[in-house]
Amino acid sequence: SLIQDIDKKHLVLLRDGRTLIGYLRSIDQFANLVLHQTVERIHVGKKYGDIPRGIFVVRGENVVLLGEIDLEKESDTPLQQVSIEEILEEQRVEQQAKQESEKLKVQALKERGLSVPRADTLDEY
Repeated sequence: SLIQDIDKKHLVLLRDGRTLIGYLRSIDQFANLVLHQTVERIHVGKKYGDIPRGIFVVRGENVVLLGEIDLEKESDTPLQQVSIEEILEEQRVEQQAKQESEKLKVQALKERGLSVPRADTLDEY
């Protein structure tokens, strides 16, 4: 039952792609969650950084995955923890590179006479 998960450390993957790690304080039948001592974990390549977020309330509809963290295995990771500043900079660089490659793709398609629907107009239907 979910009651046994209370006060255990969990990882939550959100619909917008963010990853939260915290202690599950409360959960209801809609998977609405309350986490405490929460961090937002950002992964870039083999590095990760944790941003402290404190108490976090998550609406169930935004939860993609919820899983208990095995505290004994938690430190067995090939990933390297870095400072918040470093991981945010790595993330910025990665997103910039993604945008550049998207631009190049769109440009290449245009040159072939194809158009691409803009991502920001896709949600209108």
